[in-house]
Amino acid sequence: MKVGIDSYCYHRLFGEVYTGQNQPEHHLSFEDFLTKINDLGIDGVSLESCFIPQFDDLYLQGVKAHLDASGMDRVYAWGHPDGLEGGSNERAFDEMVQHIEYARLIGADVMRVVGSSLMFRFEPHEPQLEKLTRMFTEATQIAERNGVKLAVENHIDYNSDEILQLVKGVNSPYFGVNFDSGNFLRVLDDPIQAMEKLAPYVYATHIKDLRPVKGVPVNEWYFFSCVPTGEGLIPNEKLAQLLSQHNYQGFLAVEVDFLHPDYTDREEDVVRQSIQALRTITAGL
Repeated sequence: MKVGIDSYCYHRLFGEVYTGQNQPEHHLSFEDFLTKINDLGIDGVSLESCFIPQFDDLYLQGVKAHLDASGMDRVYAWGHPDGLEGGSNERAFDEMVQHIEYARLIGADVMRVVGSSLMFRFEPHEPQLEKLTRMFTEATQIAERNGVKLAVENHIDYNSDEILQLVKGVNSPYFGVNFDSGNFLRVLDDPIQAMEKLAPYVYATHIKDLRPVKGVPVNEWYFFSCVPTGEGLIPNEKLAQLLSQHNYQGFLAVEVDFLHPDYTDREEDVVRQSIQALRTITAGL
């Protein structure tokens, strides 16, 4: 099984700094990021569209050429921060559909999509899921014509039963799951039980490891904050085993969002350590 990263690992260096985080000492351009990944010893990369500076055909074809030359598997990631806002944002739907073409241009056969976010988590879910099923069904038909599979992420919004409901509602081999191991824990859903339900439908991953932060209220999303793979609560080895048993064809993508205070400003160290831990895990499969 392959190992990669999601570009969101470097969100602070790209300029997206959360409240409570330090401003970085240096910034990272998208082009610098593409160079950096060649030195990480990875097999794949998930590119967050929010950090891609332009979307004209020539630029995206250049991104494809770089990834091709590097031998990188790839996922195109749309939807940060709130995706379709629980099915209420038709303008975001139009944007998502447009980005299917961008995914095709960079040579990605999987595009991560987001139905909602923690901003809409406490609104009634059933009406959201009904709207999202309609939206994703329509978008999936377009994606299929472009040879792109859509993979919905659990974005601190829905539990595994609800994600499964979405997948079965759309009912297409071109619609599956971007499985975020940490975000299930953040909605108090067991990641192992979630994977047991969803593994046959997983097309992409975000591999997080999380640990509680002393002094942070439990109802804050970053109560569970990111640590290097293997140093937190997420049984990622078992998750990888379940994926392997279901012949998962993608890569395990390290993702880092809010770093635990023990690792403040050390995202680059956390990424490298996590890659090595996933290499150890995949070697044993």
